[in-house]
Amino acid sequence: MLRTDRLFEIINILRAARSPLSAASIAARLEVTPRTVYRYIAMLQSMRIPIEGAVGLGYVMRKGYDLPSLNFSEEELESIVVGLGLLARTGDESLQAAARRVLTKIETSKVGTDSLRVSDWGIAVPKNICLDEMRQAIRREQKLQICYNNLEGHVTERTVLPVVLTYYVEVAVLSAWCTLRDEFRSFRVDRMLTSDQLPEYFTGEGETLRQRFDAIKTGLM
Repeated sequence: MLRTDRLFEIINILRAARSPLSAASIAARLEVTPRTVYRYIAMLQSMRIPIEGAVGLGYVMRKGYDLPSLNFSEEELESIVVGLGLLARTGDESLQAAARRVLTKIETSKVGTDSLRVSDWGIAVPKNICLDEMRQAIRREQKLQICYNNLEGHVTERTVLPVVLTYYVEVAVLSAWCTLRDEFRSFRVDRMLTSDQLPEYFTGEGETLRQRFDAIKTGLM
């Protein structure tokens, strides 16, 4: 999580709190150390965010403070609410949590959000795979080691260079350069037995690999 995201998260945590929160309790939610929380609180106070309290006493947000709203039209807000709601269909719990955080940062009171509903029918949450780590690997251009069970029940271990994660109606699919087959392959996430980030990277190659993958899909190669 980026520093700006953690600062926003602290603001949202304190806005929702009904009593003072200790640095330790905030740190546990952000998965950082209390010392880091102290530093972030000081930064927010220096930006005139009305956070009151001190080390050992806990922190509260002064009543009436809210984040500035973004200037969206009613239709734009409706599209955001529906679009974020559709993330419930991806089976990606980390993206769903991020969507809830986004909604706390924008002014949705202009639209009747209760009247806009999205079915959560879609991809089941993977039991053995962390989609958040898979997305991180794509962003970081980091190799993955996966154990894959194909349609015939044959299990193989692959080292792959992940480039695209596609969410279909009922399944998520990782497209990657497979070093075992020396070509692009697509792997259903629900058929992966394990997926581990490796301490090896393919820095600077991700975009080129995506372009090659897309060209093959469209028949341009």
